[in-house]
Amino acid sequence: MYRSLLALVALGAAALGQGPENVLLVVNRSSTVSRAIASYYIQKRHIPAANVCALDVVEDETVSRGVYDQAIAAPLAACIKSRHLEDKILYLATTLGLPLRITGSSGKDGDQASVDSELTLLYQDLLGAKHPLPGPLPNPFFGRRDEPFRHPRFPMYLVCRLAAYDLDEVKSVIDRSLAAENKGKVVIDLKSDDDSPGNDWLRNAAILLPTERVTFEDSTKVLYDQRDVIGYASWGSNDPNRKRRMPGFHWLPGAIATEFVSSDGRTFKRPPDDWNITTWKDTSHFFAGSPQSLTADLIHEGATGASGHVFEPYLALTPRPDYLLPAYLNGRNLAESFYLAIPALSWQNIVVGDPLCRLK
Repeated sequence: MYRSLLALVALGAAALGQGPENVLLVVNRSSTVSRAIASYYIQKRHIPAANVCALDVVEDETVSRGVYDQAIAAPLAACIKSRHLEDKILYLATTLGLPLRITGSSGKDGDQASVDSELTLLYQDLLGAKHPLPGPLPNPFFGRRDEPFRHPRFPMYLVCRLAAYDLDEVKSVIDRSLAAENKGKVVIDLKSDDDSPGNDWLRNAAILLPTERVTFEDSTKVLYDQRDVIGYASWGSNDPNRKRRMPGFHWLPGAIATEFVSSDGRTFKRPPDDWNITTWKDTSHFFAGSPQSLTADLIHEGATGASGHVFEPYLALTPRPDYLLPAYLNGRNLAESFYLAIPALSWQNIVVGDPLCRLK
């Protein structure tokens, strides 16, 4: 018990010691909204000037592997190396207006990926160990509940995206991250009559959290209109009983969310107000190529951070709520909490939010 307490104290001290000097802000000079987000984040988080790297790349959400390599990865690597930031930087904050996903082959051995997940391995690439592209690569930080995140123990960057439907919403995300407090409840909503691992992970999350802070549902009922929400995990639109586009929650500052949804991070373009989630058979009502719920809707409704997927990730490689939620409520910052829960890198995952957001 004494050793465990010492480990927790050490972990807490390490987390508290990580701040603006450990964040690299990635800006797209070609994007007005990216530049405006960067300016606001620098002001609010006091990011040092040396920790801002500006790129010149198209604003398109989807780019080729060649564009990623030449206009994103290469100049960003050069910026980091020229300023000798390889080990000082732990977190990358990308911005709305920077490309979101990389085209390529699909499937479990494919090379399509999110820009952010590829950038997690830029640290390895800088050290000369160029990572392979096909398929997902194991996340060395996954499941490391009791270890502080540091280099070179974990040879990766934790990449979070400052993104939402527009500039004002991103500013609100940053403001909410600064106001985050460790209060409120965690809503955990299972998909009934389903014996998949996802439901087991949701049950385990509920077990690992303080009972008085959990609202748990494992019937056909969908939990809508909850108040004072600080955490949320569910199947999103993959729950056949979910009929509403948004859960209708009142979110507290600092609230985070994760859903087992294959394409929720596919876009940050705003759907029509009357658009709603639908089925894969209802192709006439798809938005951005999919009928599924959107990460950006959770941010729009008031969440401070959320996960998403730009292409099909497969259930086993989605964030594990039983790692994510206890880590966050126990004092990890947003970036570490999400990446502790994500099994793979160079894959389809994105994390939306301020990497430094932490419940106080």
